Amino acid sequence: MHSSIQNNVKNKLILIALASIFTGLALPAHAGNDKELAQIRDEIKQMRAAYEARMQELENRLAKAQAQNEQLEGKLAQVATGQKEQAEKVANTEQKVAAIKPAPVKEGMPNEFNPAIAMNLTATYANLSQDPKAYRLQGFMPLGDEVGPGARSFNLGESELTFSANVDPHFAGQLTFSLKPEGGAEVEEAFVETRGLEHGLKVKAGRFLSGVGYLNSVHAHAWDFVDAPLTYQAFWGGQYKNEGLQLKWLAPFDRYVEFGLEVGNGSAYSEGRNKNSLGEAALFVHAGDDWGDNASWRVGASWQKNDQISLNTGEVDLATGVERGLGRARTVTLDGVLKWAPGGNSTKTNFKLQGEYMRRTMLDFVDDNRKWQSGWYLQGVYQFMPEWRVGLRTERMNPGSVFALESFRPRKNSLMVDYSPSEFSRLRLQLAHDESKEGRGDRQIFLQYNMSLGAHAAHNF
Repeated sequence: MHSSIQNNVKNKLILIALASIFTGLALPAHAGNDKELAQIRDEIKQMRAAYEARMQELENRLAKAQAQNEQLEGKLAQVATGQKEQAEKVANTEQKVAAIKPAPVKEGMPNEFNPAIAMNLTATYANLSQDPKAYRLQGFMPLGDEVGPGARSFNLGESELTFSANVDPHFAGQLTFSLKPEGGAEVEEAFVETRGLEHGLKVKAGRFLSGVGYLNSVHAHAWDFVDAPLTYQAFWGGQYKNEGLQLKWLAPFDRYVEFGLEVGNGSAYSEGRNKNSLGEAALFVHAGDDWGDNASWRVGASWQKNDQISLNTGEVDLATGVERGLGRARTVTLDGVLKWAPGGNSTKTNFKLQGEYMRRTMLDFVDDNRKWQSGWYLQGVYQFMPEWRVGLRTERMNPGSVFALESFRPRKNSLMVDYSPSEFSRLRLQLAHDESKEGRGDRQIFLQYNMSLGAHAAHNF
């Protein structure tokens, strides 16, 4: 290409030179002397030399550019070849890896084949001044068998084994076994729940700890004291489990507000139930927010009905001679929690104040009147060092109108100190004075360990 350009330029210069010569020849004779012709020839010679020097420079630059271009093309070819070889190596490696490992995990499924497993081990030593076999919560007819301080001396506590995993992007599941000290296992929870529903909705189905109250949905290993409050023992036999459906709605407010609805069969308190109708239902609402930079709070209210509860009082109606029975229970619970952590949650010093009030009414099948009972507890737990906490709980029960001649009100006070070298282990000492029976105060000393193994989900607020 540059040769053709060079030839064109040469031809043009030759034409210009010839035109100049002919023009010079056409000049008058006085201008065409030899001196002038020599001068013209010198100028043409200089022009030709300058042109040839310029062309040589252009040819050198072009040759250099072509050499650089060829060098660059060679390097690009080497890079392309290397990239192709690297891509082939990566593809071969991926094929080998795919042949020896499971398919990649889908989004929302952190462990597709192996559910998370959590084990909580608990054991207790109990020193009791009163015989636990004669324990009685005077004026109350507790439901279930989780009532009282338990047996004396060393005892294997109730341990828990939990399996949990995401089923797919839409559902998650959990199965929790309660391992009894005397042997055997019981299904404490077995449910599936939705994931990622819009508008703050969540649905749970199966057996689960009810959302009524505050402490009820907290597993026993996460309690701040060795035993459940007297109100929980009297009204729910420890904790209230439901078999059915639960619907929660987190309202789109600046402040935390949650509404809940539960329906179930009521079989927790009625074995051999053979009905299509719903045996129990519950409504609850929870609200909470921060209180300044160092505190937060949560309050709640719930209403629960259970038509399967049926209790015999042991009293005989003098007019009819029929033993009085109670049923169709309705329980109202008010709860509140205040947490204070100076400097925020990053500090290891904090205080928690927690309390609940419960009132239960039941229908008397003899006189067709409503009988009521109530109870409350208030507790405070102070973490004064990173691993050390101290807590105090006081409780009061009111037998109400269930027994006309019953005036004694059971009460209990507990003091605990626990040491947690890590978030997975805890050692606890608890002292309590239990006056559940009139004139029979029970001085109780408990030593307890609680150990968590494996994956463990975060606790509720």
